[in-house]
Amino acid sequence: MTQPQHAPASRFPVPALQDMPEDIRQRILAVQEKSGFIPNVFLALAHRPDEFRAFFAYHDALMEKPGNLTKAEREMIVVATSSVNQCQYCVVAHGAILRIRAKNPLIADQVATNYRKADITPRQKAMIDFAMKVSQTAQLVGEADFDALKAHGFDEEDIWDMAAISAFFGLSNRMANVTSMRPNTEFYSLGR
Repeated sequence: MTQPQHAPASRFPVPALQDMPEDIRQRILAVQEKSGFIPNVFLALAHRPDEFRAFFAYHDALMEKPGNLTKAEREMIVVATSSVNQCQYCVVAHGAILRIRAKNPLIADQVATNYRKADITPRQKAMIDFAMKVSQTAQLVGEADFDALKAHGFDEEDIWDMAAISAFFGLSNRMANVTSMRPNTEFYSLGR
């Protein structure tokens, strides 16, 4: 098997680690220490420090908070919506995180390919149905969608989270595609 050729993290300039603002450099080093590598999203977004800070502040507010949606369920939303948005980076990177958080080596591939056939609960399918609607046809979201989610035990705050995660990763997916962000090779084997 041939090894993939090294591709840049982004088509835009990536600053050297030592040239990044101190807060950004420290965040990146902390991620590297925890994961063993620097995910390319950190390098690509470091091109614009103010946007890097805003992006990761919102990311953390959505993805790291406590609530009725588990961290694995949040990642399911990211993987499913990123798949329909054809974002290779987010499907691969968040697929790895989903496998780890769900403790299931198959789930990310199932959700990315066709979540309707994935080994997930009816509640999780309803959650992803809604996130997909937000991703693709948000103008059609109405009270019937809220009622369907509430029938599965979701509350208003859960619904906000689903919508916000879907919308935020719509931005992320589009920027990853425009910047030609490449998934790190390490992501492919994590959680398998």
